[in-house]
Amino acid sequence: MSPVVRVQGLTKSFQEVQAVKDISFEVNKGEVFGLVGPDGAGKTTAMRILAAILAPDRGSAEILGMNTTSSREKIHDRIAYMSQRFGLYQDLTVEENIRFYADMYGVEKKLQESGIQKLLNWSSLTQFRKRPAGKLSGGMKQKLGLACALVHTPELLLLDEPTNGVDPVSRKEFWNLLYRLVDEGLTIIMTTAYLDEAEKCHRLAFMNKGEITARGTPGEIVRLIPGGVYKFKSDNPFEESNLISSKTGAVSTVFGSQVHVMGDVTEQDIQTTVGRPVQITKTQGSVEDAFVYLSETVYDR
Repeated sequence: MSPVVRVQGLTKSFQEVQAVKDISFEVNKGEVFGLVGPDGAGKTTAMRILAAILAPDRGSAEILGMNTTSSREKIHDRIAYMSQRFGLYQDLTVEENIRFYADMYGVEKKLQESGIQKLLNWSSLTQFRKRPAGKLSGGMKQKLGLACALVHTPELLLLDEPTNGVDPVSRKEFWNLLYRLVDEGLTIIMTTAYLDEAEKCHRLAFMNKGEITARGTPGEIVRLIPGGVYKFKSDNPFEESNLISSKTGAVSTVFGSQVHVMGDVTEQDIQTTVGRPVQITKTQGSVEDAFVYLSETVYDR
């Protein structure tokens, strides 16, 4: 089966800034693929190229077997792109917003009624159908944006940091909706800066400074940390973390009152460096640990 998305050597610059640098990846049908990285990594630029909004300077992106530059209109009919500032109309009601997008996408009138009701039920927005979008909570606005994006039954859904600024409960509800879409055969590419969300994706690509520096399943990404992660509690976590980094050359970071240490280091090295008895636990680590490790060892070149 051919991949839904095939990206090869994609490059895009804006004046002196190279936003995307020679990136390549593929996404298969029914997969949630995450582009993960800090602000300014090039994630949004890559998504806008995939959505056939921007043309690359070099390389190519194929969506459903069509080139994003030469087949833009055909691609727009078969995908949905939900940007960070998705265009909900604040004065229109929930139902009116969905109906507006149905008209914009050219959904036949005879199909709109059943389709809109299905989306309202699916997103649990039926009881709010007459409420203006401007009076919805952040999580409900995101669900409405998703319903509007799905009104023409796309085959590929592109989501650019869809849960940014949304509370944890609403984020969980949003992800439940995404998994239901995947179960129905939809393919999803999303960008996120939330590392706990990255772990929910089937596969990931880490981006920074326009480059992809690692890709794979969350488990494969975690295994890029050599030797695992050493963890210990500290009353002065930032001071001891900085000390370990400067003295041993290991990657050390702080999570609350815990210090996480990664790289070519031993428990004895840590004990000696901090100069006190330390109860150390060794684990495989998380995607967030891997992101920190890769940021320090790969990106800072």
